Amino acid sequence: MKFFKICLAQILLVAVFYLPAHAQNDTTVLNQIIAKSAKLYTNYPIEKVYLHFDKPYYAIGDTIWFKAYLTVENHIPSPISRIIYVDVLGPRDSLMTSLKLQVKNGVAWNNIPISQYGYKKGNYRVVAYTNWMNNAGTDYFFSKNIAIGDAINNDVATQISFKTSTYYSSPKISAGVYFKDNDGNPYVGKKVTYSILKDDDPIYKSKGETDKNGYVELSFVNQKKISLDSAFLNTVIETGDHKTVSNFFPLKSIARPNDIQFFPEGGTLLNGVRTKVAFKALKPNGLGIDLKGIVVDNNNNVVSEFSSTHLGMGLFVLTPEDGKTYTVKITFADGTTATPELPKIQINGINLALDNSSPDVLGVKLQADQMFFNENKDKTFLIVAKVGGAICFAAKTKLSSQVYGASIAKTKFPTGIVQVTLFTDDGDPLSERIAFIQHNDYLNLNINSDHPSYTTRQKVKLNITAKNSDQPDEGNFSIAVLDDGKVPYDENAETTIITNLLLTSDIKGYIEKPNYYFTHPDEKTIADLDVLMQTQGYRRFSYDGILTDKYPPIRFLPEQGINLTGTLRASSGIAINRGNVTIAIPDKNYYASTLTNEDGRFIFPNLVFSDSTKVKISARNNVRGNDLVLSVDGDPNQRIGIDYNSPNEILNIDSVLNSYLKNSRAQYKNSNVLKEVVIKDTKIVKGPNHKDYSSLSSLSEEPDHLIPGKQFTGCNSVLECLKSLAMGVIFDTDNFYVFRDYNSGKKIPMQVFVKGMPVDVNYLVSLSPANIESVEVFLKDELGLVNSANNSNGALVVNLKKAPEGTKISLRELQDMIPPKNELTFTPKGYTPNKVFYLPRYIGPRTSQPTKTDTRSTIYWNPNVVTDKTGAASVEFFNADGQGTYRAIIEGIDKDGNIGRTVYKFTVK
Repeated sequence: MKFFKICLAQILLVAVFYLPAHAQNDTTVLNQIIAKSAKLYTNYPIEKVYLHFDKPYYAIGDTIWFKAYLTVENHIPSPISRIIYVDVLGPRDSLMTSLKLQVKNGVAWNNIPISQYGYKKGNYRVVAYTNWMNNAGTDYFFSKNIAIGDAINNDVATQISFKTSTYYSSPKISAGVYFKDNDGNPYVGKKVTYSILKDDDPIYKSKGETDKNGYVELSFVNQKKISLDSAFLNTVIETGDHKTVSNFFPLKSIARPNDIQFFPEGGTLLNGVRTKVAFKALKPNGLGIDLKGIVVDNNNNVVSEFSSTHLGMGLFVLTPEDGKTYTVKITFADGTTATPELPKIQINGINLALDNSSPDVLGVKLQADQMFFNENKDKTFLIVAKVGGAICFAAKTKLSSQVYGASIAKTKFPTGIVQVTLFTDDGDPLSERIAFIQHNDYLNLNINSDHPSYTTRQKVKLNITAKNSDQPDEGNFSIAVLDDGKVPYDENAETTIITNLLLTSDIKGYIEKPNYYFTHPDEKTIADLDVLMQTQGYRRFSYDGILTDKYPPIRFLPEQGINLTGTLRASSGIAINRGNVTIAIPDKNYYASTLTNEDGRFIFPNLVFSDSTKVKISARNNVRGNDLVLSVDGDPNQRIGIDYNSPNEILNIDSVLNSYLKNSRAQYKNSNVLKEVVIKDTKIVKGPNHKDYSSLSSLSEEPDHLIPGKQFTGCNSVLECLKSLAMGVIFDTDNFYVFRDYNSGKKIPMQVFVKGMPVDVNYLVSLSPANIESVEVFLKDELGLVNSANNSNGALVVNLKKAPEGTKISLRELQDMIPPKNELTFTPKGYTPNKVFYLPRYIGPRTSQPTKTDTRSTIYWNPNVVTDKTGAASVEFFNADGQGTYRAIIEGIDKDGNIGRTVYKFTVK
């Protein structure tokens, strides 16, 4: 790659300059570091996915529009993978939606409808990845938390605040909750019952009543001091006419006290060495909290005073003295106090420190304590600087004094995170520091409108220009135009292509308000970003692994298309070598054949078909074909990593999204969507009654998810289809598991029931898909009777169709019910079909236009804006009826990996 070659050339020049011929051992070690890093960079490239969404949050009934950018090292469009997976996970990590996208030239786009029948108010997570990315671990997956409000089915708007105290040495939690209707009127004098739920089991119950403001205070004394990290407060309010509304609030925001961590620059506090100590203070919900503090020695002398400068982060300087101990005294912004310990003071060590304040050079300083200097005087040490996996600078120096300083020109590094590491002459890493190099060399994107301001429903033309180093640039971009009055936003908290590809995708843990460091860069934001670099870990593969040849194992191959694989065996179970297998996809007019290998395996590679497409695979064209059995592999199970962005979750969705939900409610009322009608006189039986089977009688009448039998149409195997159809469920090692519990380490299998009888999972293979009436998915057993009786966690209830009484069937009908074993007709997971964003056209005088109010919040969305050789492109659309400021956001990438983003605002009167 071009970037790597440039860095390698720089390294060779530095190596020649710094490494004289007599230092052969040093040269060999340094060359090994360079060579092994190059091998890692070349053979294990890191892919990244970034999703650009049209809005920061949504409501029930909306559609999420997004574009995916797939890049590899130095952000160039990735040629490695041509499939991106996008999953939507529910508030408790249940799988809501899964998309498979076909990638062309490093980009893809699609949409996610937010159905009122599948989604509820809450915080959701969108995760995007490729199969190849699994080799680097789930930490590299794109993950973004998105709040979804409900203006359709939600009759109660809530606003909650928590506070903690102590009651007879036990933690006491108090919650103040306001209950109001959608017009802002309080629910006065209404009964509220509430419970504390831990793993869906109630550990406390009580009740209260709202006052004239719709307010009620609820409390819970945690006498058993149960961990509340995964606990919820469930409130149920009676709104009238025997109707109740339930709400769930996570308690993790007050589950533990505030926390602070200290990060000495270079990794350790050394005796007698002046060291910058960065700190980061967090509230229980993971967000930063400001503080003030002092450091006192064992004589109670104040040796340092400090306060946070941004989001609970800051730094102070300390020079530990021999024989002294130090205590930190802190007062947080909420009034609480703490006396945490500093990291233990070390002896016989050396630290690497960086000075990133200059725009032109990166200052490097080595500081050793007296003991280390005495033992290692005049010994050779190596300094290596790496960006994105490629080494851009390498040098050696002799330890001639306790403090050594040097400068590296920043032109040696591209914009992004640089990892600087100090090695011994034997190649052992001693100290490390990361810094952010900022050249402000993003694509220069500009938007200009054809008028200085507009009226409602007026046609708008936006002219777009893209330049790279003042030269016209051909790039691929996506643009969203929003009504600011309907979609308020915090610019500092936005996730952008710049914050993701350059910062958050390479840093461990959660980054609060990442766009703050890029919106208006100045001396303070640069300093705050440098403190952030000292408090976060780097995700890249460590040198310890590289130098010992412990490279990441390749367990997941890149996908250039959809591969359908399987096995051909004789009925006796013997694998068939060189067996003929054919495939037919009638919708694509595609037919092909292949031969099996010695293990009976076959593959049809790089297929292209959309989801729900029927595929037929046959082995009939073989000698003794009737004695052959075909089986097709299902999609591999995908594990989703820890949600590091959970601090982004919105607790009070109703109030925070108030403006947006108000417009969403108006939009719904103006639509032609049929309102739900509740029929009270007639009871509609949806399926078999659990009371017919004693083993199921304790289950709820309403499952968490219901899979209609028609969804099994075209399936060859009930088991294989159920793996992809069962929402909130994962299949592993011949068992189904509740997805959220499996991910948290609770690997207790679900119990499968057929006709009310508990059966083994493999029993599903014997069932005919045509006989399935429905499958009920129970992610929890509220009474616990089914789980305790079967030593299970959750249940899958398979309901079979009742055979018609007195009806004869023909031999052909009987044969259709028992499909041949040498043929398979099924619907594998294909590419998700796309929709086009709706654009109204207002032509002619206002009196001739539709009278319905245009309440759109996303005015325009275009995921495929391509600039030509002159760097120009244009888009056209009509405004909605909203007045005020409209905001156009465009971002994207060119073929060389240059990224850019800009925001343009115009007025609608």
